[in-house]
Amino acid sequence: MASYRGHLAFSTILGVGYGAAALYYWQMDWVSALLGAGLTAASGMLPDLDSDSGVPVRALFGGAAVVIPLLMLPRLLSAQLPLEQVLLILASVHFFIRYGAAAIFRKSTVHRGMFHSVPAMLIAGLAVFLLYHHPNDLVRYYLAGGVMLGFLSHLVLDELCSVDIMGAKIKLNQFAGTALKFFSPSWGATAATYLLLAGLAYIAAQEFDGPREQLKQWQQKALNVGSSFGKAKAPIR
Repeated sequence: MASYRGHLAFSTILGVGYGAAALYYWQMDWVSALLGAGLTAASGMLPDLDSDSGVPVRALFGGAAVVIPLLMLPRLLSAQLPLEQVLLILASVHFFIRYGAAAIFRKSTVHRGMFHSVPAMLIAGLAVFLLYHHPNDLVRYYLAGGVMLGFLSHLVLDELCSVDIMGAKIKLNQFAGTALKFFSPSWGATAATYLLLAGLAYIAAQEFDGPREQLKQWQQKALNVGSSFGKAKAPIR
């Protein structure tokens, strides 16, 4: 199993690349690109929320208690709620995540359980998509994709580290197959995970308005940049 620093370093590298791609290919504003890069880097630690180690869990829940209210802020402001009510909601969410959610999570999860799975990765992405409100839906997809990319990097790295290469032989250790999984030995945990995933997917589908025109414009920008880059690199005949 990879170390805390190993996961963070790997997801940070992915985050830098993801943010650079948003700026260069998709012509995204620097604030959204930086936010996506940061979420990608931080999400590389998300599967360790079920860890038995105290330090990563405290750091992750402490960060989540700050980031999640910030992601909720645009949606609350768009609902035209009074400022006092917005502040009260954000403060309540912060303290619930920092103290209540952390305690509940520790009691209801086991290390390498269903939170260490592909469905959990999709849940994390859908949660960010639903929490963050932006007039351009493609920015929401970008941020959700960054969270899933960082989450996936953790699962892949854990799975790779479960392979011991000794000479010409490849041997799997006791953790092999426990990261990139779709089910767990606990049918209750598996059912609860898929019910949550289905619920979030249904809610997200209600908000999806099929921004095909925006998607076409985004793709065209990427093609134009790639085309101009290719022409610049082409040899002069």
